[in-house]
Amino acid sequence: MTALAPPAPGRVPATVPGTRARTDGVVRLGGAVVLWAGVLLVTYWWTTGGGVQELGSWSSGLESTGRLTGLLAAFLLLVQVLLMARVPVLERAYGQDRLARIHRWVGFTSFDLVVAHAVLITWGYAAGELRRTPATLWDLTAHYPGMLLAVAGTACLVLVVVTSVRAARRRLRYESWHLLHLYAYLGVGLALPHQLWTGQDFVGSLGRTVFWWGLYGAAAGAVLVWRVALPLWRTARAGLRVTAVVAESADVVSVYMSGRAGRVPGEAGQFYGFRFLSGHGWSRSHPYSLSAAPNGRDLRITVEVVGDGTAELQYLRPGTRVLVEGPHGRLSPRARTRPRVALIGAGIGITPLRALAEGLDYAPGDAVLLHRYSGDPLFRHELESLAAQRGLQVLWLPGHRRTTGSWLPDVGSRAPDAALLTHWVPDLADRDVYVCGPDPWADAVRRSCADAGLPTDRCHVESFGW
Repeated sequence: MTALAPPAPGRVPATVPGTRARTDGVVRLGGAVVLWAGVLLVTYWWTTGGGVQELGSWSSGLESTGRLTGLLAAFLLLVQVLLMARVPVLERAYGQDRLARIHRWVGFTSFDLVVAHAVLITWGYAAGELRRTPATLWDLTAHYPGMLLAVAGTACLVLVVVTSVRAARRRLRYESWHLLHLYAYLGVGLALPHQLWTGQDFVGSLGRTVFWWGLYGAAAGAVLVWRVALPLWRTARAGLRVTAVVAESADVVSVYMSGRAGRVPGEAGQFYGFRFLSGHGWSRSHPYSLSAAPNGRDLRITVEVVGDGTAELQYLRPGTRVLVEGPHGRLSPRARTRPRVALIGAGIGITPLRALAEGLDYAPGDAVLLHRYSGDPLFRHELESLAAQRGLQVLWLPGHRRTTGSWLPDVGSRAPDAALLTHWVPDLADRDVYVCGPDPWADAVRRSCADAGLPTDRCHVESFGW
């Protein structure tokens, strides 16, 4: 067990890292301020509208609390849509892993508030009598403007939330889950109009009317622009087509694509949503990371065959047109803040790190790649070539995990993962670390890096569990 060679002294990348990372930090701070300011503003309007005074009696208190939960639910649902809309400034600042965590927290919170709103407001309209609540619910649904749409929208949200629970997600194919998840847009679109049309808290003043209709319009516009119009425009502009399909192993395939020079955006380490217009399955987008640094014209993805969608890639023909959405993800040079980097990948998770090893700017010895794998490693010859040409240090980690909870194979030592990691990379705490692999494995690497003294904001993780 030997440590890697020390980095070359006095060498720094040609470009100074950190500028874009600092900008993204400002965006994240601004996003948090806007989110909590919105929550406080909505609560303030409820308070000034008599919400607190109405808590004095049982039935009016139920109605008042129901209005507050409805207001907060509406705000968070629209925030949820903006989080799902692929807004570039948010994508760049947060990255997919962090956005997914925020999306999940906001999603479940907004759904709980929707349920609370429906129960409390109906109970309040029933004068606080539970036995009258079912009849009151029917009366509201049948006779109040927009309520039938709201019930349909809530049903869509229930479907999305139920299929988002981890136990349910494990039983669904990614393609099915992704299609069902799109019902969130329909659910929000149907659930909110009744409040915009009839809710006094929404239309009680010019400021409230502008706020709510503006937020609703921004959410709808973001979806149309960045989920629909931008991918179609970029696809037409780039003209991507499959140029070759290469089997890397029995269950791994690389797809090469080429487009018009200078019209394929993206950085090493990022991923795209691809639709290959070859017949069956073209309507479903699949997220795949780049396995080679993009050059403005050519893209390469390397995919493990694990299901119907990935199996079809083996049979793509040269000339097949490609509809592309992206690029996405923060596992890229954008997140970098230090001259030295460490890349840690497992299995097929090595693909974006292979692209980073090629695309990052670093001096000889300033980049190290730890490749965890079973069987034959991917890109052995390409990584050896990068080691020879650019001074990339590569540590091969073959075999099965040594213990439960560890991310390392049996290396003949019982030392903790963090101790081994700092033995191999003594200056780990002074680097940016990029990690890609399955969820539990990536979490174990993150913990080891933290134990080794790496600040959390310099551990950039992209996991491929969904």
